[in-house]
Amino acid sequence: MKNIFKYSAIAFMSASLFACTGDFDKINTDPDAFDSAPYTNMLGYMEEYAANQFGGDMDGYGTWAGYIVKIQYLDKMSGIIPTNNTYGNRWYYCYYANTQLQDVLDRTEAEADSYKNIRWVCKIWKNYCWAYLTDGWRDVPYTEAMKGGEGVLHPKYDKQEDIYPAILSALKTVADEMSTGFGSDKLGEGDFIYKGSMVKWQKFCNSLRLRLAMRISGVSSALAKSTVEEIFQNPSKYPVMESTDDQCYFWWQGSGDYRERWYDNMYGGRDDHGMSDIFINHMKNTKDPRIASIAHYAGHYSLASNSYVVYANEYTGFQNGPSKQPANLYSISRIGAMYRDDAKGFTPFMKASEVYYIKAEAAMLGYSVGSTAKEAYEMAVRLSMKENNVSDADADTYLTGAGKWDGTKDRIYWDEWVALFKNNFEAWCLYRRTGFPTTNYISLTSVWGDAHNTQPFRLPYPNNEYLYNADNVKAAAVNSVNYCWGQQMWWDTRTGVK
Repeated sequence: MKNIFKYSAIAFMSASLFACTGDFDKINTDPDAFDSAPYTNMLGYMEEYAANQFGGDMDGYGTWAGYIVKIQYLDKMSGIIPTNNTYGNRWYYCYYANTQLQDVLDRTEAEADSYKNIRWVCKIWKNYCWAYLTDGWRDVPYTEAMKGGEGVLHPKYDKQEDIYPAILSALKTVADEMSTGFGSDKLGEGDFIYKGSMVKWQKFCNSLRLRLAMRISGVSSALAKSTVEEIFQNPSKYPVMESTDDQCYFWWQGSGDYRERWYDNMYGGRDDHGMSDIFINHMKNTKDPRIASIAHYAGHYSLASNSYVVYANEYTGFQNGPSKQPANLYSISRIGAMYRDDAKGFTPFMKASEVYYIKAEAAMLGYSVGSTAKEAYEMAVRLSMKENNVSDADADTYLTGAGKWDGTKDRIYWDEWVALFKNNFEAWCLYRRTGFPTTNYISLTSVWGDAHNTQPFRLPYPNNEYLYNADNVKAAAVNSVNYCWGQQMWWDTRTGVK
């Protein structure tokens, strides 16, 4: 893994050198250095970079989704301070990834038929990044982005309602092309996510289409319905994730700089976070067997013994943003072993179970998806149980108990919320779109007082935008309030929130 990233860095530095004058170029070119990185190295770097940027969120998305809270060093802001060291880095990654992946596309354009596979994967990941951007910040530079070479130094911001159809169209084009047969080129060792399996990339592409289509089902029902039905009615042409083997996970190497990010936080001596009260209470009230994987009993992880030390044989959550930390830090449950205690753990980009929660909701909306809502919901639950190492017997007990299908979208949303744990950005999106979990609440001691009654609607635009693209970002932010509220996402149709 280190060699792949090293070559990518060499390529990046080389590109900077070649931007100089011709004579200087000749004099200072190292004949033994790479003048460009292999495509697999660039792909590998973008995958790891994404896992690094999107996989460490405990403050912010983890709190906003109702999963994780701070138990010490309470800052009252709940992670919504607008700095480039938080969300600005994720903004930067999305554009940087698009630039690097577009470079691969540009360099392979003349021989596109010989590089079908790498080109498709680059396009899928580019659109994953575009979706992340607009779902985080709403209106963002899109049509004029990355056109500095054409003299566009201050790109305009496009509206989210225009960006979404463009992303879905781009992904459909890739899906249609992939359905005709894969190319002969190999993705190489840089594909850390799917190890070169084009079938799994194809499934991820179509599953991502489903995610985005369901997101806009309340505001663009025709596009959502046609997209969802096209996919589910044509499983041979548009396969989707069906098992835990298909899910889009980045597995960490487990040493040096490549430890799983939540583990890395703990390994660095941090013990600032515990489980949220609403999350723990919900799983306890529903006797949800996933709790054993998602959370530890009350206690703490000891670096000295390299093990979790139990304080009490019970699961206990903590409030979001109170004025004081708990009297005994060990009385609060920490994040569960499979999610934080393994240096070789995973960063999830999409879970297989999410596809079936989408299918269940689509069936409830009257879409023709080839199954009933009950069938899809129960498959989603079983997949989520398997993702969390829950036995079939315990899954059966849950599905005949509090998790039993009751014919409502509420049942889908509650269970999907539990299932999305660690994919915190998606859980925050679910909350903003549906209002679930209904028990969620903003920091008890928010610096904004009672100005807001719900978690943030959006991410704050990065400081660098105000420095280098001021007119356009100010126009885009005119409807924002306190950085993270104000105008809701296009697809967020909730009322009574502020």
